[in-house]
Amino acid sequence: MRLLRAPLWLAFGFVVGFLAPYMLYLDSQVRSRFDDLAWDLPSRVYARSLELKPGVPMTAETLTLELQASRYTPDAAARTQGTYTQTGARFVIARRAFADIDGREPARRIAVTLSANAVSALSDAVSDAALDHVRLDPARIATLYGAEQEERRVVKLEQLPPLLVAGLQAVEDRDFKHHRGIAVSAILRAAFADLSAGHVVQGGSTLTQQLVKNLFLDRGQRVTRKVNEALIALLIEARYDKHRILEAYTNEVFLGQQGGQAVHGFAAAAEFYFGRETKDLSPADIALLVGLVQGPSLYDPRRHPDLALARRNRVLAEFYETGLIDEATLTTSRVAPLGVPDAPGLPRNTTPAFLDLVREQLQHDYPAAQLQRAGLSVYTTLAPSTQRLAELSLAKTLDALGKRQPELQGAMVVTGAHDGHVQALIGGRDAADPGFDRALDARRPVGSLVKPFVYLVALAQPQKYSLASLLDDSPVDMIQPNGTHWTPQNDDHESHGSVPLIDALAHSYNLATVHLGMNLGVDKVRGLLASFGLDATVNPNPSLLLGAVDLSPFEVAQLYQYFAADGHALPLRALRGVLDAQGRPLTQYTIKTGAGQYLGPARLVSYAMQAVAQTGTAHAIGEQGLGHLHAAGKTGTSDSQRDSWFAGFTGSQLAVVWVGRDDNQQTGLWGATGALQAWIALFRKLPSAPFVLPQDGLETVWVDMQSAQRTQAQCKNARELPFIAGTAPSGTEHCAWQEIKSLFGDGH
Repeated sequence: MRLLRAPLWLAFGFVVGFLAPYMLYLDSQVRSRFDDLAWDLPSRVYARSLELKPGVPMTAETLTLELQASRYTPDAAARTQGTYTQTGARFVIARRAFADIDGREPARRIAVTLSANAVSALSDAVSDAALDHVRLDPARIATLYGAEQEERRVVKLEQLPPLLVAGLQAVEDRDFKHHRGIAVSAILRAAFADLSAGHVVQGGSTLTQQLVKNLFLDRGQRVTRKVNEALIALLIEARYDKHRILEAYTNEVFLGQQGGQAVHGFAAAAEFYFGRETKDLSPADIALLVGLVQGPSLYDPRRHPDLALARRNRVLAEFYETGLIDEATLTTSRVAPLGVPDAPGLPRNTTPAFLDLVREQLQHDYPAAQLQRAGLSVYTTLAPSTQRLAELSLAKTLDALGKRQPELQGAMVVTGAHDGHVQALIGGRDAADPGFDRALDARRPVGSLVKPFVYLVALAQPQKYSLASLLDDSPVDMIQPNGTHWTPQNDDHESHGSVPLIDALAHSYNLATVHLGMNLGVDKVRGLLASFGLDATVNPNPSLLLGAVDLSPFEVAQLYQYFAADGHALPLRALRGVLDAQGRPLTQYTIKTGAGQYLGPARLVSYAMQAVAQTGTAHAIGEQGLGHLHAAGKTGTSDSQRDSWFAGFTGSQLAVVWVGRDDNQQTGLWGATGALQAWIALFRKLPSAPFVLPQDGLETVWVDMQSAQRTQAQCKNARELPFIAGTAPSGTEHCAWQEIKSLFGDGH
């Protein structure tokens, strides 16, 4: 007994003097972390959900781009959510269940038939019942992380499939419900399994110990770390119930990596690997995820599919051995493919220029810290197919033009014609480059893009000006305040005498525009531009009339949206709404349109801009096969050909393109030879409705273009033009003498 006293006293002293205080310290650490267990959750940014209905412009290429962006994969049966099949012009899509700012949509199989570049039929693929419309789940386009690059979706244990919860315990910790943090039997069983297989196939740590590793400790193999792991596991089991421990584990476990982004928890892993929610996973899918716990890198199905398949099937066998699945399910699941798309499901930022705009518009309502940790879902207006086609069109055009000038850069903004939703935004030649965003931040002289607003001021005085009004296109020589002479020229270095207003705009005559603008008053033009809320300082000098004002492509799009939206001022929006981490609406962004008090004049300018595309400076639109769009637009070229611009719209979209150099050197390009070519390249591929000019408030009459008087259709120089109702010319220019001449010749 005497021999035992000393060791017992030493042990007692160790417990009282060291172990007890240390356990109290560890207990405080456990409680501080576990009592209010929370993670920083990244915010996810989504494109708009694609709405399909009969008549909507659509091509097979565009629909495929949309499906690919949302991580749909081709499958002959198209029965699993997130898959589709295509047979000619007919698609069958197994739509996922999803929720966005417009509400929840259940999973559904739909059939879409295309014809003549539009949706011709839409039906339920199961019942064949015709559908009026259907929405597809939006593509995830970006993730807003905080300091930790961790992808995680926190869910309740009850939200996970029972097979996943039970299967995890069957494979990783069969004694979970009975042990108190550590389990000797599990260690012995794992050692036997490893020896039998000749390599590591089963871990010996309990789920509680694994959770301790993730939450409290590093990955070292020191004895002290192992001791701490066991002690903390015992403390957690003593303080918290099994349900809470297992729920924390399923949200914390590390299951994959994409670059610097780590995937934690089964809910995030289901999206990362399968593009689905956990409730929609098959037994084979669940087995793959459970199998990844042993080694997410080793069994990565994208990098090591053979190892992943073998591991999945081993887990399925354990599901069967423990009675979780029957033999039929085992047989079916073992022969199933992995079903993991090649593209990972964690887009960090696929559209950096557009995300710049999203952040800019979000900052008014949400501080950056909240976006990085609150797990918000941000729904935007981006149309993935439009963005991709715009990127390809701009890059292809710049590559062709850049054979002479490889330094050429470009930017593009595409919006919905009627709602001002930004569908695509490109900040440079390399659309994926997160550097300088030329669409938002590069302010360059807009040249002739300003002219439609000069003409709008004139046409807002319908008793004085119309599309038939004759303008003076004679030379201009103005003495400036500093004594110098301002002598602008037409691009062809000629003056054209007296020209109809519509032709002056269609052919972009500088001299006629200056004479008109000076008669109107430069301040009126300046005031109109300023009314759109531009950040730029609007030049008060006569040179403003020819575009001596620096604007970004985004600001130009804001101006031209007025015409595309039929004379209504619309703020350009990149946001549709925001949901919190539980899917509850926080903010919904709606568009408030202006009063539209100049509808008639705006429609007349749009008609004149259609002439630009038909016979004027943008006639290449029709010549290159896009005449059916009846597009309206305007070319622009800054002084010395440093900037090439085009702004044009159809019945569906407005697109603004800028081409130039960052060093502001000459490009040798006009608006028609640079930016317009990128616009044409886009609309060759982009499904779009033709622009139809609204006729409300207008009347159309035949006019003699030399006298601006009403005439008859058969008369020489006659042209049919719209006028604001009640303002068409009343006098008639008869042409009987022309008819006599045609009958009797020249009188000889």
